[in-house]
Amino acid sequence: MPKPSRSMDWGFPRWRGYGSSREATQVRICDRHGCDEPGNCPAPKAPNSRERWYFCQKHAAEYNSKWDYFEGLDKAEREERAKAERSENAGYAEAQHYGWAGSGDGSRSRDEMRALDVLELEADADFVAIKKAWREKAKTVHPDVKPGDKEAAAEFQKLQVAYEVLKAAEERREWRG
Repeated sequence: MPKPSRSMDWGFPRWRGYGSSREATQVRICDRHGCDEPGNCPAPKAPNSRERWYFCQKHAAEYNSKWDYFEGLDKAEREERAKAERSENAGYAEAQHYGWAGSGDGSRSRDEMRALDVLELEADADFVAIKKAWREKAKTVHPDVKPGDKEAAAEFQKLQVAYEVLKAAEERREWRG
């Protein structure tokens, strides 16, 4: 009579992880013909369809690069759907206090980039350059220099708002360290 084998599932310590078993796991293979990689990235077969392809990461990236979310819609429907997407996803915008590192590496917000465009500066400009550009431009359109000129007053207000946006961003960066 053969000796009974001891199970690894009883007693303490438990020798195998919880939920693990000895059966082979099912691995879905990529749906791209000739690919042997695991297909763990679902992709829709058609717009608004529940049917999915299952691609490996490489083929999913290739498939998504050619994907047109607005396929089959006319211009008005495209704009309506894009507007609905923007309004639904507005709550997921990245918070201002989540930055990466220094200037010019993607840490500037869209408002900061617009403010830099108003001051005609590059994305990696430091605050000294920002202050210098603001002073030079503000001196040319200041209401004391050009009294009664509404265009100059509007330009000065744009410059002032741009400077305030960039100053607040710099203060946040300094506060974070």
